[in-house]
Amino acid sequence: MQRLYDFLRRHPTWVDGFWAVLLFGLSVVSTAVEQQAGQKSRGTGSEAIIIPVVLLLCLVIALRRRVPERMLLLAIGVGLIQLALDVATTLADFAFLVITYTVAATGARWASRLALGVGLCAAPLAQLRWPEQEADVLGNIALTVFMAVPFALAWVLGDSVRTRRAYYGQLEERATRLEKEREAQAKVAVAAERARIARELHDVVAHNVSVMVVQADGAAYVLDSAPDQAKKALETISSTGRQALAEMRRLLGVLRTGEHQESGEYVPQPDVEQIDDLIQQCRTSGLPVDFKVEGTPRPLPSGVELTAYRIVQEALTNTRKHGGPKAGASVRLVYFDDGLGLLVEDDGKGAPHELYEDGGADGSGHGLIGMRERVGMVGGTLDAGPRPGGGFRISALLPLKPAH
Repeated sequence: MQRLYDFLRRHPTWVDGFWAVLLFGLSVVSTAVEQQAGQKSRGTGSEAIIIPVVLLLCLVIALRRRVPERMLLLAIGVGLIQLALDVATTLADFAFLVITYTVAATGARWASRLALGVGLCAAPLAQLRWPEQEADVLGNIALTVFMAVPFALAWVLGDSVRTRRAYYGQLEERATRLEKEREAQAKVAVAAERARIARELHDVVAHNVSVMVVQADGAAYVLDSAPDQAKKALETISSTGRQALAEMRRLLGVLRTGEHQESGEYVPQPDVEQIDDLIQQCRTSGLPVDFKVEGTPRPLPSGVELTAYRIVQEALTNTRKHGGPKAGASVRLVYFDDGLGLLVEDDGKGAPHELYEDGGADGSGHGLIGMRERVGMVGGTLDAGPRPGGGFRISALLPLKPAH
């Protein structure tokens, strides 16, 4: 049964054709019965004229949903023929109500208005053409109004169906648009999360591996002449590797659960207080760093603290990578009333021009680009470039209020 219903929904013309055939048969039978009984109907006319008129009106029923505007014009033409040739009315004239409803529901706007106007004029014209001889003037007027009501109701019903379909169409379009927007937002969120994880991995790996490489080179150099220094360098490599492993476990935990876990094997995110440990690690690896804090230290938003830590970490990593063997660095943290200022400078030979002229693209594409993205996420500003006297400078201002 459901298959039959679906088939009929996909082929509405077949349904209309069935009703057209049924209407044609009823019209022919009723006309024949009236003629045999000698009953008078509205209008006259022989079967040679009535049958074609009935056929055309049934055709209007059959094709009303395929070409509603054309069927409306055909119905109007048939009606004019009936008025002009005084053709008797039959059951097939019900097609006028059906086509009025159809064009009001699915046809063009001009066709809908035309159907309403013609429908309201049909009753007065029919009453003028075939007046009731036994009724007075008021009776004819009342009958005219009564005959016009079905046309008005058919048009109102069709127009309400059009409005409801348009409303449902808007709801479906809105739901589709919202679904696409949600998918786009989800893709953007996934891309942003991947970029954030990539920045975190870059900062963790680049810094800790560079420290381990420097310490390993130093240990190999003094292994025979100064075993104690080599042992100390190996211990630094071990502690640095453990720290990198802990941070990478935290990042993998974020990828698995989507949340930062501060218990178990995952460690908290770095903050401003851990910058001092980062400085000590750099000093141990052979990079002299001057570290000063100005203003009154106080708790900051976690996003600001992580951004500050990563900027200092990346800046010192770049100094170690590009500054040369005799480079030194200085780090300044300034607590303002409405934000945190950072200034990291070194006196080395400076970074390659592409690091800052082309937006910060280094070998992996996560150097200064990552810094700028981090600062942008907290609504801050970043300035990076060579110092006038040599070396490199990175300055950032991180506001306490997030950007809107």
